[in-house]
Amino acid sequence: MYIALVVDADGHLLDTITDGDIRRAILAGVSLDSPVALLRDRRGPLYLAPVTAHEGSSHTVMANLMARKQVRHLPIVDTTGRLTRIVTLAEISKHVEVPLEAVIMAGGYGTRLRPLTNDVPKPMLRVGEKPLLEHMVTQLKAAGIKSLSVTTHYKKELITEHFKDGSDFGVTISYVEENAPLGTAGALSLLKRPDGPLLVINGDILTRIDFGAMLSFHHEHKAEMTVGIRKFETVVPFGVVERDGVDITRLTEKPVITQFISAGIYLLNPEALELIPDGKPYDMPELVNELISTGKRVVGFPIREYWLDIGRLEDYEKAQEEMAAGVELSDE
Repeated sequence: MYIALVVDADGHLLDTITDGDIRRAILAGVSLDSPVALLRDRRGPLYLAPVTAHEGSSHTVMANLMARKQVRHLPIVDTTGRLTRIVTLAEISKHVEVPLEAVIMAGGYGTRLRPLTNDVPKPMLRVGEKPLLEHMVTQLKAAGIKSLSVTTHYKKELITEHFKDGSDFGVTISYVEENAPLGTAGALSLLKRPDGPLLVINGDILTRIDFGAMLSFHHEHKAEMTVGIRKFETVVPFGVVERDGVDITRLTEKPVITQFISAGIYLLNPEALELIPDGKPYDMPELVNELISTGKRVVGFPIREYWLDIGRLEDYEKAQEEMAAGVELSDE
């Protein structure tokens, strides 16, 4: 459920540890073996005490509280503060769509996957029993996101003929055609401006990311743009020398360098889209850097769920192997 509850010996609720707390700890380099008390220091003042409701509260009261506090789980306590149960936003609003529109960027040539992409666009390569793009559409639907746009260019008819208007997949799909390649962000200038945050996903990704958690993280940090990021480790196959002039100060044998990489998943406020030039090639790094240079807040959302970028033949082969081994990509 993406939450842990901390109670005393008598069951009184002391604290909650949420998905956002864990992701902030990962960014700060905090060990997951650390005491939970360390996580409280990294929250805003609104979350120093757990957000709770009393037993007997109506669904309306609970829904309003969760919306106001921007939480997705609500511990229920009795008059003494003892934990009795927990309710989730999904329970309260089972039939409410997530207030989020999504765009899947599927117009690329997939040159690194040739010859597989000579006749098929990369998002339509089959992973298991269905195309890569269908896995993403199914996952978005399961997350409560029902309105999707798909950007197309290379062999677009194979995408549009498969998905049509999306009704067979339980969603509504519209298409944005790139007459010429517009980079990783340029096609967003062709969209109608959304009413709220826009989820943008590269069309060559397999992931189990929790989109609701990402949206909550985006709101909690009052970001103009949230970038899904993934920890990536590189082993240097030699002894690395640190120097001070001619003097060697340290020699480390085959060190592991840990960095965060962009995972090809973004949340953008409508205002951020105004920086994208109309109908011209434009890439996501340009947008990120322009937002930062104008004083807008861009935050990183660490992805700890399953994630695989299918950009190379070895990645595609890995996806096939993992699918055959039973990796599940949808909650449906």
